[in-house]
Formats: sequence, structure tokens, C-alpha cells
Amino acid sequence: MLWVKAFHIVFVASWFAGLFYLPRIYVNLAMVAPGSVAERDRLLLMARKLLRFTTLLAVPALALGLWLWLGYGIGRGSGWMHAKLTVVLLVIGYHHACAVMLRKFVAGGPTRSHRWYRWFNEAPVLLLLAAVVLVVVKPF
Repeated sequence: MLWVKAFHIVFVASWFAGLFYLPRIYVNLAMVAPGSVAERDRLLLMARKLLRFTTLLAVPALALGLWLWLGYGIGRGSGWMHAKLTVVLLVIGYHHACAVMLRKFVAGGPTRSHRWYRWFNEAPVLLLLAAVVLVVVKPF
């Protein structure tokens, strides 16, 4: 069980690293001057590769978490686990929102301001904080 837990933590940390940086690329994309095609294309390439890699990291993170929950019974029937699963669903939703935003950038459609993306970039920090507090402190 400890090996599963260790790899779960590594993949979750790696997944979040991608979720921390991807919206940062969106900040830069929102600030690209009109006509800077090469810069825009470079940032889009970086974002596409990072999203793909981050998605690949999310799969084992989620699979190992399910293994701990269903296979070993960690947190089964606990209030903190229900809250943590809610946080996990929010993280998956955030990841999906990042993918939707990238598709809009690629299509050249309307985007938001760089300030909006800076605020959007703070969400995974709060989600990670909530998940860690729930798992470590088990407040309920």
C-alpha cells in the first residue's frame, strides 16, 4: 500500500505542476502583440505539449487514488474523503477548462485578458491546499 500511496503522491504533484504552469502560458498568450505570429505559435506549441503531458500524468494519479480508496478502503465512509473527492472533481473540471481554453486559443477565437488568466492560475493552488488539508488533517 505504501508504494501505491508514494506513486499516487508523485503523480498528483506532477499533474499539479502542469496545472500550475499551463495557465501561465495562457497569460503570455493573452499578452502577445497582434502580428507576433512566431511568438504565438511557439506558446501554442508549448501549451499543447504541456496539456498532453499533464493529461498523461492525471491518469495514473487518478487510477492510483481509486486503488487506494476502493482497493485498500482508505477513507471509505469518511466525511473528509467525500470532501476530497469533491475537490478531485473540481480539479478534473479545471483541467478540462484548461483544454477548452487552449482550443479557443488555437482557433484564434476571443480570449480573456491576461489579468483574468492570472486569477484563473490561482485556482489549482487553492484546490491543492484543500486536498492536502483534507487528507492530512481529516477535519471531519
